[in-house]
Amino acid sequence: MQVSELAQEVCRIAEKAGRAVLEIYRDPNADWEVEAKADDSPLTLADRQANRIICDALKELPPIYPILSEENKEIPYAERKSYGRFWLVDPLDGTKEFIKRNGEFTVNIALIEGQRPILGVVLAPVLEELYLAEQGRGAWLKANGKTKKLEAATFRRNDPGLNIVASRSHLNEQTRAFIENLVRPHTVSKGSSLKFLLLARGEAHIYPRLAPTMEWDTGAAQIILEEAGGRVVEAERAQTLLYNKPVLRNPHFIAYGNLQD
Repeated sequence: MQVSELAQEVCRIAEKAGRAVLEIYRDPNADWEVEAKADDSPLTLADRQANRIICDALKELPPIYPILSEENKEIPYAERKSYGRFWLVDPLDGTKEFIKRNGEFTVNIALIEGQRPILGVVLAPVLEELYLAEQGRGAWLKANGKTKKLEAATFRRNDPGLNIVASRSHLNEQTRAFIENLVRPHTVSKGSSLKFLLLARGEAHIYPRLAPTMEWDTGAAQIILEEAGGRVVEAERAQTLLYNKPVLRNPHFIAYGNLQD
């Protein structure tokens, strides 16, 4: 199966998981079974249901690739380092937003090859938006029965009034200092991987993430932004953010739209 064929299958898988998440989200009598993981981040019934649906479906696709998911047992690097391709899954990114009931959560599935995402699907179930990108084939948004090609905004770093995306939950002093160095910036708050997608849509310019993330938080959205004309680089070295690292925690990074140096 070619990557383009896989992309359509992955969209269907994400939509199936999204429907399961919405069923729980919208049921006033549902027991969300919220519990704390080892890092104190929340885990709900919706995370587990979406993960099961996605992983079971990916295992049925030819060819079969390994699956690295936030909600599965961690795979040692000694095993992972031999992966040619693998699925990278965050079944419910923005669990805190899910619990707050603000709708800013997403289902994320990426295919990684050679430490780079080559396919990414992000579904925002409440917003009814499906984002898709394949390496070399552009980034697309499906919403309201229409499909739109995504293009990141073109800008220079010293332009006044840039829209800067910040996390609702992780606006720390480093991030504030970064924003204050810009010329009359406007701050936009958003949850989950939707922050990347604001850049891919051309509605924002920079997303400084100077706080911890994991690979599954970024993989699918990164290729969507890259295919829209943006980039995601490590904050310290300005090197493209890579995957399947010995440690799955990402370094601090900066995501840009179409920045002109």
